Amino acid sequence: MGLCLVQSRALLGLDAPAVTVEVHLTNGLPSFTLVGLAEVEVKEARERVRSAIQNSGLEFPTNKRITVNLAPADLPKDSGRFDLPIALGILAASGQIAAERLAGHEFAGELSLSGALRPVRGALAMSLALHTLQVQTRLVLPPGSAEEAALVPDAQVFCAQHLLDVVQQFLPLADGQAAPGDGWSRLTATPLPASAYYADLADVKGQSGAKRALEIAAAGGHSLLLIGPPGSGKSMLAQRFAGLLPPMSVDEALQSAAIASLGGGFALERWATRPTCSPHHTASAVALVGGGSPPRPGEISLAHHGVLFLDELPEFPRAALEALREPLETGQITISRAARRAEFPARFQMIAAMNPCPCGYLGSRQQACRCSPDQVSRYQGKLSGPLIDRIDLHIEVPALPANDLLHAPPGESTASIRARCSLARQRAIERQGKTNQALQGQEIDQYLALDTDAAKFLNTAAARLGWSARSIHRALKVARTIADLDAASSTQIKHVAEAMQYRRALRAAP
Repeated sequence: MGLCLVQSRALLGLDAPAVTVEVHLTNGLPSFTLVGLAEVEVKEARERVRSAIQNSGLEFPTNKRITVNLAPADLPKDSGRFDLPIALGILAASGQIAAERLAGHEFAGELSLSGALRPVRGALAMSLALHTLQVQTRLVLPPGSAEEAALVPDAQVFCAQHLLDVVQQFLPLADGQAAPGDGWSRLTATPLPASAYYADLADVKGQSGAKRALEIAAAGGHSLLLIGPPGSGKSMLAQRFAGLLPPMSVDEALQSAAIASLGGGFALERWATRPTCSPHHTASAVALVGGGSPPRPGEISLAHHGVLFLDELPEFPRAALEALREPLETGQITISRAARRAEFPARFQMIAAMNPCPCGYLGSRQQACRCSPDQVSRYQGKLSGPLIDRIDLHIEVPALPANDLLHAPPGESTASIRARCSLARQRAIERQGKTNQALQGQEIDQYLALDTDAAKFLNTAAARLGWSARSIHRALKVARTIADLDAASSTQIKHVAEAMQYRRALRAAP
């Protein structure tokens, strides 16, 4: 009997720190002890591993004292990802497989009682960790997880369906004998698709003003608030916004997929498709920004490099909405708990929708509003000034008359609008290396190229409207995006005037 070391990885936020599974078999009272700050589901691996080994026709050392240590001891471990490395360690320590041949491999996978391998969360994070370290390590994973991990370029990912498929690869071999290949295969990276599928904006008839706001938001990376009566098309517009954004790069696609993999929600058919997350308005602050123990990503992180659509914005809990303020500015969220701390990226574009009043018909030409001024004020007051200040574009979405809705021709397609947005965004990136929304501090003065007349106009209007410094800066960044759409080298007064119109949609009751 002896000692065997098997390599695996834990999950801590988006990181996948290395874990060494140390298995020691010795004489003594029969026992199976598992240590190393393991959660309940990890400790339950003892029963899964025992049954999987026995039902696979292998020998489980029932008359030995088995000690399994998951090192480092101060790193929390959860889920059933360590089932496979624990089983291999026991088999190697008992001499059933060649322990020296396990070097250069990392394993993760949950075992069923029959020995079949089940997928685990965070496979892509494990593969990215190896890619970052630039080490030539083979990663052995179950079906469903191996396909995710193989998305990383040049990754050495092997898929095994059963414990026996892995054991066969590490049996002691005679000189020159090759390991059997049944049930064991190396996966190749899936290339980015030529185009991703999104719903077409041509489905939305009319609403030229709202479509213009969507185009500006997509070109500059701005957040948008849609305000209008029920049934005016706010949700249709928001659900089609992701199609206006440029195609994802490999790095963006990997980051988005890695976050989805942490929650077990990644699907290979959605590879390189920008996500649109639409949480219900009863979602808590933890559901939106993330949390729990261990920390899990929230909706804002799942929407990384995509769209976060908040329908019925005033109906969300106040604490949940206020938690969005920092991520809207920084593009990341730090979740701090007593036991640990995790950071998740959250560079999303927020599209929010709301009715102008509780009944929804304030300002509508089709139906009279039933709300009193106090009701309208309380309803709109659910949104704090600092949060509204951080939303770049506010646009009204009026209800279309029945005749216009029935006889209006189809609108402009998503593809043609996306082409203009991509050109405008490319101009900004070539000029400053980032989108206009991401400009901060002196960068605004450096890259805005604001005309003298436009500056005077903005100063006068901002003083009359009582705008904050943040409102002025956000209006300037929107104006720079409008200038990029016009292929203008400077930001002119017409660009500033249009940008200012996109911050005046909320109205009071008559």
